[in-house]
Amino acid sequence: MEGMSPSEGTHPPEPPADGELPAVAPQLRALRRRASLTLEAAARAAGLSPAHLSRLETGQRQPSLPMLLALARIYGTTVSELLGETVADRDAVLRADDMEPTKAGGWTYWQAGAPGRSMQALRVHVPYGSQGDIVRVHPGEEWLYVLKGRLRLRLGDTAHLLAPGDSAHFDSLTPHRIAAADHDGADLLFVHTLLQSPTATLCLGSTAPGETS
Repeated sequence: MEGMSPSEGTHPPEPPADGELPAVAPQLRALRRRASLTLEAAARAAGLSPAHLSRLETGQRQPSLPMLLALARIYGTTVSELLGETVADRDAVLRADDMEPTKAGGWTYWQAGAPGRSMQALRVHVPYGSQGDIVRVHPGEEWLYVLKGRLRLRLGDTAHLLAPGDSAHFDSLTPHRIAAADHDGADLLFVHTLLQSPTATLCLGSTAPGETS
């Protein structure tokens, strides 16, 4: 298998989480190849090991939302396309009934904008204790608005506690980390610029136990 070490194929596949991202594995491989990137180059750009990206592409692992955002930027596409979702292209209006929830790495999100735009809009539920140790750094801008609960946002060396109605707009090259402050989690609107370039990178900091980056 492309990009796998000799010992990689000796381990039995890990079953995918029930009901999560059924179309993501083949899409990840197809979009990487469309971007003319090798497994090693794409993994390096996303801050992952080639073996871990290979497991994502074969459905043995499920990617977290930050990983999906990273790969979408690297491949010059959207999270929607990575997941194989079909939303009418360039439709100006997205109805609430068409916003199907998707889970990724413990987070739940709903598309809040149509694909094919220079920005991607999501409505996100961040559960307590999920991915709070992941530091992200990448080109572009991000804007978020807290709908419910409280959110811990670290920008560089500065920590912020955001309550409902608070918002933040920042340069994504500033190392940033997002976590829910309350046990019920936090709901937010999230908008980020989509860099249509296969060379756009996002660096992940800490990873989940047992995963290599």
